[in-house]
Amino acid sequence: MKKYKNILVNALVNLGDVVLTTGAVALLKRAWPKARVTMLVKPACRQAVENNPVIDEVIVFGYKPGENSFGLMRKMVQELKKRHFDLSISFDRKLRPALLAWLAHIPARIGPDRVFDDKPSRVTWLYTETVHIAHDLDATLQAETYQAIVRGVTGQPPGEKAEPVFARVTPEAEEKAEALLARLPAGCHIGLCVKGTFPLKTWPKEYFAEAVQELFAEYGASFYITGGPGDREDAGEGRASILERCGKEAPTVLNFCGKTDLVELAALYRRTELLVTVDTGGAHIAATTGVPMVVMYGCTLPDRWHPLSPRARVLTLREPCCPCSVRPEECPDWPRPKCLWGISPEAVLGECRSLLAGQE
Repeated sequence: MKKYKNILVNALVNLGDVVLTTGAVALLKRAWPKARVTMLVKPACRQAVENNPVIDEVIVFGYKPGENSFGLMRKMVQELKKRHFDLSISFDRKLRPALLAWLAHIPARIGPDRVFDDKPSRVTWLYTETVHIAHDLDATLQAETYQAIVRGVTGQPPGEKAEPVFARVTPEAEEKAEALLARLPAGCHIGLCVKGTFPLKTWPKEYFAEAVQELFAEYGASFYITGGPGDREDAGEGRASILERCGKEAPTVLNFCGKTDLVELAALYRRTELLVTVDTGGAHIAATTGVPMVVMYGCTLPDRWHPLSPRARVLTLREPCCPCSVRPEECPDWPRPKCLWGISPEAVLGECRSLLAGQE
């Protein structure tokens, strides 16, 4: 098996996937510790891989799918050419990164024959070598799919695995997390992530409110909500919309959506007793911090998207239609899809109580 010294890793995927690919990069570094690894990512994912112990450099490629990006492509091709990569590994089987590697004349270009779905793709024509992914995608953790790609490149045995590696948490991020938590009463702090990237991932707010009220009554807990800037309105400002359903004896719930960057979010989770979240990229960041968490799955399955943490508990109903197309208008039970409304607050509370009692 040939060894490479200057490797480009194409990971123009969403945040949760980028976090999961870092385990595969850790395998790559284990096989070739002297190789220089550069990762190509979207702007929103930059902080997850900058200042990361398994990644030497990060290139950010900002574009909007469907836009006329010929100028951006040409500029990026020139940038890649200057760096003289000897290997490009793709984790996504998309046309754009495969075309970039081909136009940059990277001599070895390797990618998978399948990674997100089973549909054949002519993108593989741009690879010099294609790694066959033999396992059932829906029944296998996505992190394993990424690591199978790397093992196909390095020749490592199937049992060779690695955990995802998040960026180093800086002292400045630690200070920011401390300052945010200082706004909450002393005691048990519980994080909430209440909104998924699409509606069929979002557990009902009524259920979140019931769980919050019970955890407040039993543990005197206070809460904060995390998410992106666009989630602030959905989560509620100040006395969040969840609180409106909690009654007069409402606990403290603060809205931190848009208040942290990714590294600060990791620092915040490290100081938290429990995280209750829907299936989202933040759950995979949380998994790298060791925070105990309960994750509710709707249109996706934990078989594929389970956070890689022994302290993560997952709840799913495994409806026959799951995993689905994630379009609400195609759900026969919308606006009360069984996959989400069937996960009761009591089921979530049971897992919360177990984790808070230290029964991992």
